[in-house]
Amino acid sequence: MSVSIAEQPGSTGASPDLALTYWGGVKAVFGLEMRQRLRARAWYIMLLVWFVVIGLVFLLASVTTAATFGSGAILFDLVVGFVLFFGLLVAPGLSANAVNGDRAAGTLAILQITLLTPGQILWGKWLASWVASLAFLLVSTPFIFWALALGGVNPAEAFVSLLMLSVELGIVSAIGIGISALANRPLFSIVTTYMVVALLGIGTLITFGLSYALIEEENAEVTYSYLEYPADTDFSVTPPPEDQLECVTQTQIQTVHHTERTAWLLAANPFVIVADAVPYGRGFDVGQMSEPTNADVYRQPGIMESISEGVRYLQAGPDYDITCDEVQGYGRDLPEDRFPIWPLGLVLQSALAGGLLWLGQRKLVTPARRLAQGTRIA
Repeated sequence: MSVSIAEQPGSTGASPDLALTYWGGVKAVFGLEMRQRLRARAWYIMLLVWFVVIGLVFLLASVTTAATFGSGAILFDLVVGFVLFFGLLVAPGLSANAVNGDRAAGTLAILQITLLTPGQILWGKWLASWVASLAFLLVSTPFIFWALALGGVNPAEAFVSLLMLSVELGIVSAIGIGISALANRPLFSIVTTYMVVALLGIGTLITFGLSYALIEEENAEVTYSYLEYPADTDFSVTPPPEDQLECVTQTQIQTVHHTERTAWLLAANPFVIVADAVPYGRGFDVGQMSEPTNADVYRQPGIMESISEGVRYLQAGPDYDITCDEVQGYGRDLPEDRFPIWPLGLVLQSALAGGLLWLGQRKLVTPARRLAQGTRIA
């Protein structure tokens, strides 16, 4: 007597014992990718080179800023900026050939004929690329904590800086994985990924600069104030205190630029996102400086803090009332209700990375309807 077994509609025919959960499949791909990367000697060489370069930059900056008040904050900003810069150079190389590299080697098809879905393959490869790039951030932590030990940086600022660096490396890795799944040749995907990263880092600055001529306002009335020194003041000796000088105000007609209309063009810039997201709580208002002779309050802002300050000024738009305090370098009073620009930047970058991953997932669906000429299957 024969017994017929009917398969349920939509069944894959695989044994239930062999079925993988979604995240189990992602974990399997992640494990394969990490084992492959850990066996590669080039990865360790890159980590060593990274450590040496960051160390040299840190030591040179330490010597340069040794006599500067608040050198710990300046060094911390410098390390964060260089780690982000070098991370944008390394992350594309770790991710942009993860998919088409396997396709060229004939190993991608082996994954595609298993129970793994295209989404699981991309998720696993992205997580492996992200973890590999985070290893470079981990190697940089000795210098980051060294800068923290010098003082001037609060724990919240350090935590947010490291968090945003990790997020940016993850987004760049996702962009590289998506382009790698779409492109047929590893070299083309690597070059394209670097071009996209350059578009985010440099292209946004160029676009903002080109838009400057479109936001001009001619014949604007601007109130300009300055401190008037007596005609017989001898500047070879100590000048009179500022509180004894008269603040003179006059009106000028000049051209101003409404940068508040185009500041959003800088939102997707990785440096702007990291700098603007950090809560600078170093005991001073952003951009506010006091008299250099008073070492208790004077502090030179670092690179990332200067970027954040500059973006906030661009968001505020033209200054129609330039006070004597501003002329003396005390900084401009900015609106308290201004909205930070970094959330918009994260949305734009995430949308770009998500779109590339979605298109890449569709490219990995099997059976493939059409393959490019010369594509290797196995």
